[in-house]
Amino acid sequence: MNFKELPFDSQQMLQGLRTWVECESPTFDATAVNRMMDLAAYELAALGAEIERIPGRMGFGGSLRARLPHKNKGTPGILLSGHLDTVHPIGTLKDLPFRVEHNKAYGPGIQDMKGGNYVSVEALRQIQAAALETPLPVTVLFTPDEEVGTPSTRDLIENEAARNKYVMVPEPARPDGGCVTGRYAIARFNIKTIGRPSHAGWALKDGRSAIAAMARKVLEIEAMTGDDCTFSVGVIHAGQWVNCVSSSCAAEVLSMAKRQEDLDAGVKRMLDLSDSSGDVIVEVTRGVTRPVWEPDAGTLALYEITRSLAGEIGFDLTHASAGGGSDGNFTGAMGIPTIDSIGVRGAGLHTLNEHIEIDSLEERAKLAAGLFLTLT
Repeated sequence: MNFKELPFDSQQMLQGLRTWVECESPTFDATAVNRMMDLAAYELAALGAEIERIPGRMGFGGSLRARLPHKNKGTPGILLSGHLDTVHPIGTLKDLPFRVEHNKAYGPGIQDMKGGNYVSVEALRQIQAAALETPLPVTVLFTPDEEVGTPSTRDLIENEAARNKYVMVPEPARPDGGCVTGRYAIARFNIKTIGRPSHAGWALKDGRSAIAAMARKVLEIEAMTGDDCTFSVGVIHAGQWVNCVSSSCAAEVLSMAKRQEDLDAGVKRMLDLSDSSGDVIVEVTRGVTRPVWEPDAGTLALYEITRSLAGEIGFDLTHASAGGGSDGNFTGAMGIPTIDSIGVRGAGLHTLNEHIEIDSLEERAKLAAGLFLTLT
């Protein structure tokens, strides 16, 4: 049986995906993420996979590793790498309920990246139901912390990728439906301003506001953005009482660059903002970093295979390097052939308009099946 003849049904897949979407799994809720891992573990166990639940650390949920049955089990094969955490807090379903409108299905995390993960598992299910065997053994690794830079599972992903020949990452497709064969470098920073507290009413002049200092620093940081390196402040926490001059303020900064040397220069600029000489202390520390992934011959060869399969299905698959990190940054930078963003088409990820195009479920399930059955 040709992979194109496997009986994928978008409506049937949509109902299975709904269960995953309605299991809310924000990164910072380890219990919720573990519930989502349970759902995925059950479906993979039903395929006869060897299931391993890896405990979480750093306060995050655990990971799921599933090795599909194969006569050459233990030899280098294909790693399907995905994350089951989302940016949407518990309760988002009230504002973004699962719903279907024409060719679109909405819900938290449906595009990033439960849709791509689900259709990849469905591809394995249909391959098994058709009594077909993949040339290479397949391992599925689902992790809990990609949305915050993968601080607790990077080594897990890299070690597993090193045991395999290829990596498939079913992150959302690019806006034109294309895939990703390279990603920009990304660095995160924590910045803290430490001021001097005072009563904001009768002793305002005695205080030194950490909030005011941070506000000035935010403008300075975002003004550093240029063509080579960008800077954005996405999180700020400060204050407890309005009648107190704030003594501390914390913020998180994201920097992105197309080249590693540009990111390195950006990192230096951020760290140089630390200053203990004034009335308000500024402390900058570096957080997690994703390395630049530049496409090499192995990844480009994998892309050509993927593009050929897409052509057989009936669509042209473009490719490009992209901003916005993924765990493909790690595996691609290691030199392991990696094909990223082969997941479902849609739009609005990370917003209350997040949705997928329903007909892409069958399309992308066929693409995943084609890769599983073709790669040698």
